[in-house]
Amino acid sequence: MKNPNNPTGRAPTDFERRVYGVVARIPAGKVRSYRWVAEQLGDSHLARAVGQALKRNCHPDLVPCHRVVRSDGSIGGYAWGVARKRRLLERERRATSRARAA
Repeated sequence: MKNPNNPTGRAPTDFERRVYGVVARIPAGKVRSYRWVAEQLGDSHLARAVGQALKRNCHPDLVPCHRVVRSDGSIGGYAWGVARKRRLLERERRATSRARAA
């Protein structure tokens, strides 16, 4: 899937790789804030930089950036559109709810 915010598919920076590593560990059906990701990197002031790094994510199948939301719980942005982000989150919530019920 080609990211509209990284049309050249350039390699991620070291910082972006660190962000992607943290985000890749967020469990399906759960969300974390940009600030939480920044705190995992050691500096809560990096929240905006985290957002910019996720904006350039070329591998949403490996790095589930849709699981990162704003600190107030609102949805935030998504390179492929906020409506798609909502659908992905809802699909994951339903799947994890069914798995727990089984």
